[in-house]
Amino acid sequence: MNKLSDSTHDRTLALAAAKVKRHVLPLVVVMFIVNYIDRVNIGFVRSHLETDLGIGAAAYGLGAGLFFIGYALFEVPSNMLLQRYGARAWLTRIMFTWGAAAMAMAFVRGETSFYVLRFILGAAEAGFFPGVIYYFTQWLPANERGKAMAIFLSGSAIASVISGPVSGALLHVSGMGLHGWQWMFLIEGFASIVLCGFVWFWLQSHPSQAKWLSAEEKTVLIAAIAEEQRAREAAQVIKPSVFKLLADRQIALFCFIYFSIALTIYGATFWLPSMIKKMGGLGDFQVGLLNSIPWIISIVAMYGFAALAGRWKFQQAWVAVTLVIAAFGMFISTTGGPVFAFVAICFAAIGFKAASALFWPIPQGYLDARIAAAVIALINSIGNLGGFVAPTAFGFLEQTTGSIEGGLYGLAITSLVAAVVIFFARATPRSTPRNTPRRDTPSSLSGRPETVSEEAAPQTSKALNPGPSGAAV
Repeated sequence: MNKLSDSTHDRTLALAAAKVKRHVLPLVVVMFIVNYIDRVNIGFVRSHLETDLGIGAAAYGLGAGLFFIGYALFEVPSNMLLQRYGARAWLTRIMFTWGAAAMAMAFVRGETSFYVLRFILGAAEAGFFPGVIYYFTQWLPANERGKAMAIFLSGSAIASVISGPVSGALLHVSGMGLHGWQWMFLIEGFASIVLCGFVWFWLQSHPSQAKWLSAEEKTVLIAAIAEEQRAREAAQVIKPSVFKLLADRQIALFCFIYFSIALTIYGATFWLPSMIKKMGGLGDFQVGLLNSIPWIISIVAMYGFAALAGRWKFQQAWVAVTLVIAAFGMFISTTGGPVFAFVAICFAAIGFKAASALFWPIPQGYLDARIAAAVIALINSIGNLGGFVAPTAFGFLEQTTGSIEGGLYGLAITSLVAAVVIFFARATPRSTPRNTPRRDTPSSLSGRPETVSEEAAPQTSKALNPGPSGAAV
């Protein structure tokens, strides 16, 4: 009888989770796509900003990077307010303010306003990603959240492919005395504001409010999530300081490796459209279409390398291979003309996005479950600084030398160094003497034997590499 009851309970829980995913996931994927486009669309208007407003390469690079400073500074306060006001209300607020900031980019008048609005856009978007993660913890049991996060993260891959054609097409819009680049910001930003209204009416804050779940499904789902919350609290996750985390050589290595990966990805994100324009004779829409090609290649490569890494298990070696590919592509892009450079970047794309996806299982395998959430957040935050460093450095180099070759050499060298360093990174916990309580982290970070439940291992870390599509960047 108990077996029958357990079977019924499991079926009901599975049915409820499936309904939640059908109701929530399509919307959050669209939200992520819009989020990504509003973040990177300035790459397609760089030449227009220079022609119309006199914003040069150095100013463009700094403005592109300031987004990530605003994002980093306001992420923690945003997360605190999210827990106070609830994910539904806070996600709606985030979408509205980032949409308004994105639309305001249409009225940039010079370097100062460009800097301010890029910083504000980053501050406005802060908290979106953890907000979605928090929402999933309120609606899905642990064994379903990793799958949901994999689908959610696919929005980044989709957006990287479609952002070019969409932005390129909107650059041809004109009227009311506005330039095409102004219409692009207005339309893409307004899409976020329209979507935030849909978010408010479509999402509910708690499963108890879902009219599309039966009473039995609500009861089972709420009970399962509450039980996981109790297990999470019992695990007493440790929250060490940043300085203690960085004192661990392994964690410092993880931060450097991911920062190196992020440098290349963001360098390509913000400067590839400009490199394509140098091929000559191309309109904005054609530039957008060509911009999609490396990202399509990178998505295919992620799946391919994930399959290879799953069959021949030596994670560090696979990360090193992808980093060497990225380094070689970046290096040879400096040895020919614009068309050859584009082909070389397409080759580099085989490596740099796959490296991000292949990297995450390494720190996940090494870290103590009780500090994993803090360390993953630290690694990702330092990686995001690559979004500031890469475009800023590229802009300065082009402004002072007339070329970004120095930046491409820098990306190649950094990737090669990371390819060597990855072999010093551990993918498993440090060994301990027999009959000693197992610790997956140095004693300075963990003061008692590990208590591990499925929920104690943070869903964030699982989501960052749920499969070939899982990448934080």
